[in-house]
Amino acid sequence: SAAPAIVLIHGAGHDHTVWNDVSAALAKAGLRTLAPDLPGHGESGGAALADVDTQAAWLVRLLDRLECARLSLVGHSMGSLTALAAAARVADRCVKLVLVGSVAPMPVAPFLVDAARDDLPAAWAMVNKWSFGPLEELGEARLAALQAHNLQRMQRQPAASLAIDLGACNAWQDGLMAASQVRCPALLVCGERDRMTPPEAAQALFNALHATTGGASMIQIPGAGHLMMDEAP
Repeated sequence: SAAPAIVLIHGAGHDHTVWNDVSAALAKAGLRTLAPDLPGHGESGGAALADVDTQAAWLVRLLDRLECARLSLVGHSMGSLTALAAAARVADRCVKLVLVGSVAPMPVAPFLVDAARDDLPAAWAMVNKWSFGPLEELGEARLAALQAHNLQRMQRQPAASLAIDLGACNAWQDGLMAASQVRCPALLVCGERDRMTPPEAAQALFNALHATTGGASMIQIPGAGHLMMDEAP
């Protein structure tokens, strides 16, 4: 049968370009790789989807349309919740699940949700402050370059999307239930210095996935923060 499609799902306020370095390496290795833009992000029209289950249903429809019989689902941050919800929906077709910078549930600080709605530049600044490893790890020039690149990426998205995305993360309480329905091996990829989804906060999700037939493993990327695809692709 055809090799599984590796589906890379971006997080809140981002688009498919967050995976550029990763997808290029996967494609070079001859792996069939898809990195869609969720609605209201990047090149996809419409409004951002306000609910993780709605995002997962949209993703499954897309993969059906593309006739992807077997899937490896990979998601970052909000996209990890989308991947998790989708993996539970198509448990018979999902052969691997990779959750990058993930916790479930995924609460978002209320002041960040408010800023995303009322003062977008302030929200972008907060996200950028928390997205990367520490200054002493990265050095001033590299941290500044990473933050500038991420700011450009966030600024490209429709203005309403970030608040909708953060609200979706905050509201979804079914992560551990979805994890119990996953049937394939799961991998949690954590940044050792992640301040948004710290590795120790992922334990409940790891335990839920570990208890399933596929089991789970976890790796930590030394020194990396939440946006590890930029820091350590």
